[in-house]
Amino acid sequence: MKLEQILILIFVGILAGFIGGIAGVGGGLVMVPMLVMVMGMPQHQAQGTSIGVLVLPVAIMAAMNYSKAGYINWKYVVFLAAAVLLGGYFGSKLAVNLDGKMLKRVFGTVMIIGAIKMFWDSMK
Repeated sequence: MKLEQILILIFVGILAGFIGGIAGVGGGLVMVPMLVMVMGMPQHQAQGTSIGVLVLPVAIMAAMNYSKAGYINWKYVVFLAAAVLLGGYFGSKLAVNLDGKMLKRVFGTVMIIGAIKMFWDSMK
């Protein structure tokens, strides 16, 4: 790996981690598009890499800070974690079998819908 690639990956990681910590998102919003556009990764590999990164390090550090501040409802976490485990399994099974172009469309559509909803909700 070249030094330039390592520096780009470090920058993408810091940006994704910062946005993940401040907004509760990072991989999908920052890391995946950056890996595709800047690093030239195929969509499948970018999404898989993002998920691999977010499994523990981001979750642990961000959860510690939110928990210390009293902002985690641990009762909800139990049920959501079990549901996310199932959803992540089946969603990834579908994703790895989709054509790369279709996966990009699905990813882009999810981002657009999320952006529209957030924008709309901020107008209330």
